Amino acid sequence: MDVPKLLVLILVIPCDFFMRKSLADGVTPHEAKQLRDEVREMFYHAFNGYMDNAFPRDELRPLSCGGEDTLGGYALTLIDSLDTLALLGDRERFTTSVEWIGKNLRFDINKTVSIFETTIRILGGLISAHLIASDHNTGMRIPSYDDELLHLAEDLARRMLPAFDTPTGIPFGSVNLLHGVDENESKITSTAGGGTLTLEFGILSRLTNDPIFEQVAKNAVRGLWARRSKINLVGAHIDVFSGDWTQKDAGIGTSIDSFYEYLLKAYLLFGDEEYLFIFQEAYKAAMNYLFSDPWYVEVNMNSAALVWPLFNSLQAFWPGLQVLAGDIEPAIRTHAAFFSVWRRYGFTPEGFNLATLSVQQGQKSYPLRPELIESTYWLYKATRDPRYLDAGRDMLASLQYGARCTCGYCHISDVEFHKQEDHMESFFLAETVKYLWLLFDLAAGPDNLVENGPYKYIFSTEGHLLPATPQISLVCEHCSYFGAYCRNSNLRLKTHSPESAETNSSGSQTGPADSSFLSRSSYQSTPPFSGLKGLCPGLTYGQRFGISFMSPVYPSSEDEHSSQRETTEVQSHSVVLISNPNPEVSLSGSHNDHENDPAHAPQEESPSSKQRR
Repeated sequence: MDVPKLLVLILVIPCDFFMRKSLADGVTPHEAKQLRDEVREMFYHAFNGYMDNAFPRDELRPLSCGGEDTLGGYALTLIDSLDTLALLGDRERFTTSVEWIGKNLRFDINKTVSIFETTIRILGGLISAHLIASDHNTGMRIPSYDDELLHLAEDLARRMLPAFDTPTGIPFGSVNLLHGVDENESKITSTAGGGTLTLEFGILSRLTNDPIFEQVAKNAVRGLWARRSKINLVGAHIDVFSGDWTQKDAGIGTSIDSFYEYLLKAYLLFGDEEYLFIFQEAYKAAMNYLFSDPWYVEVNMNSAALVWPLFNSLQAFWPGLQVLAGDIEPAIRTHAAFFSVWRRYGFTPEGFNLATLSVQQGQKSYPLRPELIESTYWLYKATRDPRYLDAGRDMLASLQYGARCTCGYCHISDVEFHKQEDHMESFFLAETVKYLWLLFDLAAGPDNLVENGPYKYIFSTEGHLLPATPQISLVCEHCSYFGAYCRNSNLRLKTHSPESAETNSSGSQTGPADSSFLSRSSYQSTPPFSGLKGLCPGLTYGQRFGISFMSPVYPSSEDEHSSQRETTEVQSHSVVLISNPNPEVSLSGSHNDHENDPAHAPQEESPSSKQRR
C-alpha cells in the first residue's frame, strides 16, 4: 500500500497547526466545572425536549418539536438514555423511567428490526440500567425494582435468535420480532453487524444462566474471523449463507469498526483469551496495512492495494480503542489529525477525502456522532494532557452554536454551511453528551459512578455502562471459590414466534430453528478455557457482587496461598495488550470503556443506520 509522501506531508501540516493553537488556550479546573455543568444542561435540554414532544416514540424531531419511530416504536431514546440519567445522579428521573419501561414495554410486535441497532441500543440499554437499578453498590438501586428490565432483555434477545440460524453462524441483518426471519431477507450483512454482539449477549448469558446468547454471538465472531484474508484483514460485507465477501474493502470505519472494538472489550470484560488472540492478530494487520501515519485508509483485504484514501467519521473511535490497548503514541497523532478536520469545519463530515483535502461529495453531514469526543475522553484520561480539554471545549462550542435548536440538537446536513436537519439520534444522549460530561467531570474532580464507583466499567459501542462485577467477569472463578456444582446446561433455543413454528402456507417466513443449527458451524465448539459454566446455584448477594456483609474470617496459610493465586489470575486480565515501542509513554492504571457503503464512490449513509463500530 503506497500513499504519496507529498499527500502525507500536506495532511500533517494542518494537524500540527491546530495542535499548537489548541495548546495555547488552557482550561482551568474552575472552567472545567462550568463546562461540565453546561454539558449537563445540554443533556436536559435534549432529554426534556424528547420527553415533552416525542415520548414514547423512538426519537425526537428537534426543529419541529415532534417525534418519529425509527427502530421499533418502543421509546428508543428513553431506553438509550437510562444509564446517562444514572451517571448524572438523577435518581428521580432514572427511577420513574425504569418503572415506566418495566410496566409498558413489550416486544411481541410485528416489527422487523436491525439486529445490530437493536442489540447495541435497546438490549444494551436495558442490561446496563438493570445492573444499576438492582445493585446497592451503584447508589442508584431502586427498592421496588424486581428485574423487569432483565426479563425484557431476555425476551428481546430470544426473539432475535432466529437470525443466527445460518450456515456460517453469522446472523442476518434483520429479524421480525413476532415472526422470525423473512424469506426475502437479504443474506448480506456487515462485519460490524455480525461482530458487535458479544458484550450484550455475553452478559445476558451470565445474568440468566443460559449460555445460548453468548454462544451464538461468539460463533458469529468465529464465522467472520475464519473467513479473513491471508493477511488477516476482513472485508466490509459478507454473505451469511455462502461466507463469501461481497465487499472486500478493509478499513477501520464504516461497516467494520466495532468488530475490532468488541474483540478487545470482550477480552477485558470476560477474560476470554480467544478474543485477545484474535484482536492482537487483527490489530497487527490493521496497523500494518491500513495505517498511513497519522491517517487510516481503505485497502483490498487480499492484496492490500489502496482502494480509497478517505477519513470516515466512524474511524474516530480508533484512538480511544488504542488507549485501552496501551498503544498511546499513534493514538495521539491520529487524534490530532482527526481533530484538525473538526476544527476546519466545526464538525466532522461523514467523509473527508485525503487526496483532495475536501469533504467527500455525498458525505457532508454530521449526525451528532460521538466517536471523536469518545477518543478525546480516553486520551485525556490516559495522559491528562490539557490539549484534550481544549478540544472538548471547542467541540462543545460547536454543538451549542451550530446544532442546538428549539427542542434539542439537530443533525447538521452540510458541515460547510452548518445547515440543520430535523432529526436527533438517540445516541446523542447515550454517547455524545455522556463522553463530554465525563471529560470535564474528570478534569473538575470526578464524582460519578464510572470514576468513583465500586467497579471498573467497559463502555459498549453505544456508550452503555457494563460493569466488571464478579457475576459477569468471574463466573468460573466463583465456582472454584465456593466448591459449588455448576450446571453446564445444554444450549436452549427458545423463541416467542409460535406462528412461524408451524408450516406457513404463504411461505413468507423462516421459522425458528432448534438448537441443532449450531452444530452446522465448524466453529461451534468452545475451547475448555473459555466455556461458560453458568452461575453456581446458591451464591449470595455478596458473592455475586464481590462484597461481604459478614465479619472477616482469617484464612489459613493454605487458603491464603490459594486466594493469592486466584487474585493473580484475575489481575492478569488487565495487562497492556500492545507492546509500546516507547516505554516512556504508558497508560498508568487500566480503566475498563453502514449497511450501505459503496466501494469506490461512497454516498451519504442514512444516519439512522448507525452500522458502525
